[in-house]
Amino acid sequence: MVHKSGSTKKRRTPTSNAPRKLFVLDTNVLLHDPTSVYRFEEHDVFLPIMTLEELDNNKKGLSEVSRNARQVTRLLDEIVSSHAGPIENGIELFGPSHRLASGRLLLQTEAISNDLPRGLPTAKADNQILAVVIHLQRLMPERVVILVSKDINMRIKARALGLEAQDYFNDKVIEDTDLLYSGMRELPRDFWNKHGEGMESWKREARTLYRVTGPLCSKLLVNEFIYQESEPPLQAIVRNISGKTAEFETLVDYTHPKNSVWGITARNREQNFALNLLMDPEIDFVSLLGQAGTGKTLLTLAAGLTQVLESKLYSEIIMTRVTVPVGEDIGFLPGSEEEKMGPWMGALEDNLEVLNKTDDDAGDWGRAATHDLIRNRIKIKSLNFMRGRTFLNKFLIIDEAQNLTPKQMKTLTTRAGPGTKVVCMGNIAQIDTPYLTEGSSGLTYVVDRFKGWSHSGHVTLQRGERSRLADYAAEVL
Repeated sequence: MVHKSGSTKKRRTPTSNAPRKLFVLDTNVLLHDPTSVYRFEEHDVFLPIMTLEELDNNKKGLSEVSRNARQVTRLLDEIVSSHAGPIENGIELFGPSHRLASGRLLLQTEAISNDLPRGLPTAKADNQILAVVIHLQRLMPERVVILVSKDINMRIKARALGLEAQDYFNDKVIEDTDLLYSGMRELPRDFWNKHGEGMESWKREARTLYRVTGPLCSKLLVNEFIYQESEPPLQAIVRNISGKTAEFETLVDYTHPKNSVWGITARNREQNFALNLLMDPEIDFVSLLGQAGTGKTLLTLAAGLTQVLESKLYSEIIMTRVTVPVGEDIGFLPGSEEEKMGPWMGALEDNLEVLNKTDDDAGDWGRAATHDLIRNRIKIKSLNFMRGRTFLNKFLIIDEAQNLTPKQMKTLTTRAGPGTKVVCMGNIAQIDTPYLTEGSSGLTYVVDRFKGWSHSGHVTLQRGERSRLADYAAEVL
């Protein structure tokens, strides 16, 4: 039985004896996820005629919503075309969904009497869908009829009328962002007592590697950071997992000035972890989460400039971000693509100013020359023109990635060609897009999906390093 609408943990066969619920879909669910009719396992899905009417009204245009409306229409056409007999009794979804769903799709085939309370306008599409849910509940009292809608007001209205209503949960990677993978783990005090027996240790270049066996090893993930506040303190990265055996490798200490990156040193443990990922050529994908002022952009730019201009590992830095305004939009902007993106790239300018001041001996002329050289190697690109591109040997930075949908995140990440490193940065507590939540953000999606891959790493930065004022504001406001 599914507890939440849209859960798809395991596939059902048509022989399942579980009681079937009847889910009535609002239009916004189909526009949000065009394949949502296949996401209800063994339960039946009902589409009111008003839902189809609203789909028709949304199909024109080039927006994401219009594309999804056309995709849904094509999908429904395939389902209906695959069914030979009359559709009054529903269409089996087992075949069209390739065994993903085993319920039936029911379409409204007759006029339904309007049983709405007085005062509710009957011409409104939402109210007509509610009338369908009331009718179905009276027609089939033995079945659980549930309205599924992304519209909060619609769900409140349904509950006020005594109907069961749910949000569509299939797009949520996790329910509680506190459970999101942080990329690091503190080892318990008794770790070495339980895992120290038969431990092996050896050197590789300047780093020490350990191989330990014990119960905690199976819970660790590849490229997860581990630390212990002992004397001396331990900071390491998990390099390999095999059953109950794990290999750890000690880190480069970027808190020490001799290991500074473009004049920047790590100010805390998490920043040290982040620089170890950003400077590792074997890591192709890095995600950095953290509130304002934790140093995400500064560390990423410092690592990017070092590897572009000094070690020449990458040919240039490409920076992009979602253009979602916090307040009112300022309208159309003049100029080329780079000039249009200029106002959105204030964070880049602020951080370049800091990085330019790290060279104290250069003088004003030297700093101006360095600034021009840096600007020549940083390209600012708009997300709108990313489709079909391939980036070779680039250091790709995706800023404010919390405002991306999982689909947009996939489009961007798959642009990476050979030798390209992708860095996603963001703060999931600062989502400006009205249709995304912390659980359904593209940033949450990639953090969850990439964890444990040997060429990716993630760190959640926790301590603000901006100023006393910024730290206090983040805490109390």
